Amino acid sequence: MTSRRIFTGHLFSTSLALSAMIGLAPGAALAQAKTKVAAIYTVPYEQQWVSRIHKALKAAEARGEIEYKSSENVSNADYERVMREYATGGNQLIVGEAFAVEAAARKVAKDFPKTSFLLGSSGKPQAPNFSVFDNYIQEPAYLSGMVAGGMTKTNKIGMVGGFPIPEVNRLMHAFMAGAKEVNPKVEFTVSFINSWFDPPKAKEATFAMIDKGADVLYAERFGVSDAAKEKGKLAIGNVINTQDKYPDTVVASALWHMEPSIDRALKLVKDGKFTPEDYGPYSMMKHKGSELAPLGTFEKKVPADIVAKVKAKEADILAGKFIVKVDDSQPKSTAK
Repeated sequence: MTSRRIFTGHLFSTSLALSAMIGLAPGAALAQAKTKVAAIYTVPYEQQWVSRIHKALKAAEARGEIEYKSSENVSNADYERVMREYATGGNQLIVGEAFAVEAAARKVAKDFPKTSFLLGSSGKPQAPNFSVFDNYIQEPAYLSGMVAGGMTKTNKIGMVGGFPIPEVNRLMHAFMAGAKEVNPKVEFTVSFINSWFDPPKAKEATFAMIDKGADVLYAERFGVSDAAKEKGKLAIGNVINTQDKYPDTVVASALWHMEPSIDRALKLVKDGKFTPEDYGPYSMMKHKGSELAPLGTFEKKVPADIVAKVKAKEADILAGKFIVKVDDSQPKSTAK
């Protein structure tokens, strides 16, 4: 965790005096100040979900809009302490994940009512300063499922997830529905490794599915694509595009873009208008919060009729003619 700068009332007054001396109004000096933002992650920066948030915040930092500090691999037991340290340090916006620490995170927000909080959460917004978000990328997940349904030869698809929480379940269900639309014969084997970052465990779960006939794997976690590559099978990515690392394995990916959510929160904080809100919808395709990645190395390998169906469905989603159903229940295996 990086060091923090604390501005005392005396220093703040001095900065206003200096602004006046060089001909700037106090308001102009304040307008030029960077928003202080801190982020707290329970996993490494490179983990799919966290990497998208970190990327969006680093982009805002590169534009000169924010002063950004962050901590990775923070344990659930330490999460509340780190939140309090960042809030006490004068950060105006704190971003993170509250899934396993909901009660503690919401208590911190109540104790710092003048600080804005934007946290991944399965719960609702909380007055006066606690907004929630998640990767509502069920639309491109549905499209990637259509690709998978068109690419399987065995009609068996394996799916490896982290935990069976709503945020994961809804993507899996959307993927399964997309696959079934183009291939009603497809069957699914579903497994959860009960970890957000355990590539070896995800890999072993994938090998077991491949042994049972799966030739396309849904890589909700890291490790799945490695197993698929080793066994000469195909994979569908989630949240990020890893096709550059697996050019002969990863066919398509449902991408998450956190920029619309982060940019909205930053503007509201800067304008003094941040209120408790559900940012989930800003991850949807119409807000450019998600998309189906280009097929890239598989552009000529996916059957033309499947590509045409995917493009038509994508157009219908963007036009509001097709709504991907949100199903937060735990998905079950259908393979016999």
